[in-house]
Amino acid sequence: MKIDAITIFPEYFAPAQLSLLGKAQGRGLVELQIHDLRSFTSDNHNTVDDTPYGGGAGMVMLPEIWGQALDPLLISDSDLIILTPAGSRFTQKMAEDFSKSSHLVFACGRYEGIDDRVRQYYSQSQFAKAGVRVHEVSVGDYVLGGGEVASLVMIEAITRLIPGVLGNPESLTEESHNSDGYLEYPNFTKPQEWRGISVPEVLLSGNHGEIAKWRKLQAQERAKKAF
Repeated sequence: MKIDAITIFPEYFAPAQLSLLGKAQGRGLVELQIHDLRSFTSDNHNTVDDTPYGGGAGMVMLPEIWGQALDPLLISDSDLIILTPAGSRFTQKMAEDFSKSSHLVFACGRYEGIDDRVRQYYSQSQFAKAGVRVHEVSVGDYVLGGGEVASLVMIEAITRLIPGVLGNPESLTEESHNSDGYLEYPNFTKPQEWRGISVPEVLLSGNHGEIAKWRKLQAQERAKKAF
């Protein structure tokens, strides 16, 4: 999978070189490139924003600069992901869908966001006809300083689903958020007792059928409490 991320703060993506994602890049499973939006400006101040039409607080990111950055990156079958609090909620199902994509492009907005004509243009122009898909996505019902952190969350959730990225593929069958809508059951390891709290007896029984039942029940109970 090829991933491009456009941002005014490329340094935010330094953690992408660590852990599973870093190893996946080293093994050629994921290609990640970070692009500095300011490098596409032409003025002395590298301006990427201006005041909003209609008034209001904050600044809006200029469509022309985003066009300069996106035009050479988007190809047939690209998924353009615009990070915005107004977008669809990011879910495990969405991560699974994006993990099947060959090319993801993350547009990391700042300030009051990206001029909406960017979304409109790439949803309707020759890029859309060529197969480019545009998605507005939010990682939760709260506001971040920009799309970089949200992009990192999504990239990690998506890339770990690519075959070969996880050392043990069986880990994907017992995810914290699975297709049944359950949360992952509680896990325990040695010692058998810690600070007066013991590991549940069923996990020590060796009866895998009963263990499976217990884990499913615990997952259902966790889901009820969470939702």
